[in-house]
Parts: sequence; structure tokens; C-alpha cells
Amino acid sequence: MGCGLALSASFWAPAGAQDAQASGEAAKQGADVGAEAGREAAIAAVIGDQFAAFRADDFVTAFDFAAPGIQAMFGSPDRFGAMVRNGYPMVHRPAEVEFLGLSEVAGGLHQKVMVRDSSGALHLLDYEMIATPEGWRIGAVRLLTADAVGA
Repeated sequence: MGCGLALSASFWAPAGAQDAQASGEAAKQGADVGAEAGREAAIAAVIGDQFAAFRADDFVTAFDFAAPGIQAMFGSPDRFGAMVRNGYPMVHRPAEVEFLGLSEVAGGLHQKVMVRDSSGALHLLDYEMIATPEGWRIGAVRLLTADAVGA
């Protein structure tokens, strides 16, 4: 019943009020789309800047893009760099990087990234992004399997 009353009030509002309401809703949707696009750009910039740091063997800068939990886990840029070189060589020296979709999974934001390594092989990675007071940081990176790619 409450829903019907709200709908009736909206339906019977004077034309000027309906226009103002529609304009306000459109502006809010536009702001949401703008905020979403800004968020996507900021996340892509963080990941892209980390790739640039890896290419330059600047593990101190690359480590700065990791979330606090990752920094605590590895303790130093050198240990972090060794993990990347040994465990994620396609991230350390990508030939090509393509940002795919940003999605919300279980309340977290995940950016899918396609990486072509120096031998031409493709790898699909899932970057879990964490919002911090300093901005977006990388909370985890998973190499997706063929099964996960189709899902």
C-alpha cells in the first residue's frame, strides 16, 4: 500500500514537478555513471602504473601500489619483486596489457586484465582492488584458469 501511495504522488504531481523530479533523477544517474567511470579510470591507472614500475624494475614504486595487507605479507619491495619475477613473469615483463571488465564480486571490486607475455601467450588475471585513504590499491592478483574464463 505504501508503494502505491508513493507512485500515486509521483504520477499526480504537477507537470513542472514531474520535470524537476525527472531532471534530478537523470542528474543523479549521470553523476553515478560519472563516478563509476572515474572509479574505473582510477583503478586502471593504479594497475597500469604498477605494470610500468615492473617494466622499469622499480619494485619500490610497484610495492606502493599493493594494499597494506600485501605489503605486510611480503615486508619489503625486494621480497615482493622476487615473488612477482618468479610467480608472475607475465606481469613483470608483459608484451601487451588489455583492461577488460570491472565487476563487483561479493562486495569487492575486481578488474580483469588480459596480458600477453613475451612469448605471445595470453594470461587472464583478476585484480582485487581495495579502497584505502591513499586511493585504490591492489589487494590480490589471481591467474584465472580456462574454466574461470568461461564463467
